[in-house]
Amino acid sequence: MKKISIIFLQAVLVLIGIVALILLIRFPMTEGRAANLDLFSIYFNGFILYGYAASIAFFVALYKAFRLLGYIGQNKVFSSNAVRALKSIKYCAIILGALIVIAGIYIKIAHDKEDDPAGFLAMCIMTTFVNVVVATAAAIFEKILQNAIDMKSENDLTI
Repeated sequence: MKKISIIFLQAVLVLIGIVALILLIRFPMTEGRAANLDLFSIYFNGFILYGYAASIAFFVALYKAFRLLGYIGQNKVFSSNAVRALKSIKYCAIILGALIVIAGIYIKIAHDKEDDPAGFLAMCIMTTFVNVVVATAAAIFEKILQNAIDMKSENDLTI
């Protein structure tokens, strides 16, 4: 790949991270029940803190994807570091998907009976599906890359 496209993709990842961080900071203040609360009560709600803790896996996966693009830019895609980055992305996607499912179950059980959690549950289903797709793709690429590395090392030994 050309350096320009690698830099563009890395910039897109950075932009995704910045937008996600802004949403994490800004969204709790725009929620309807937060209108009459102080900042401490808004940001130290258990569910909001759970969302912040769950977002760690998302940001780790973004960082690993950024590093993977760096390995591709340095022509080190067939290295154990690239395989480890893909493995980390796979595990982060699995963890994030599981945490989203747990959040959806919690909202389904503990929501106010006057509230309708259908929108939140639909978002949970969609994001869980996206995480399953990302984990599957990362697992496939990890396996393909590991097989390529193994074949390359066998060829290096036979020459």
